[in-house]
Amino acid sequence: MENSYRERSNKSYNNFRRLYDITMAVLFLSMAAAMLFMDHFKMNLVIAEDIGFRYFFGTICLLYGSFRLYRGIKQQATV
Repeated sequence: MENSYRERSNKSYNNFRRLYDITMAVLFLSMAAAMLFMDHFKMNLVIAEDIGFRYFFGTICLLYGSFRLYRGIKQQATV
């Protein structure tokens, strides 16, 4: 009985963690796209930040979002 409950608890936690990682990856990757392609989306009139800062922050978001997506997919393959 104890092992069954623990297995269900671990499985639900792993499912939550996977969903959380993939959701956060989508949010970070969309932020990266917004920062890197702000001129193409005509958003530069709304957010007037320095282009160097936008590219730096967009690159950081792209790298971190890619890492979260990789971790979510890798976790899905191992479970």
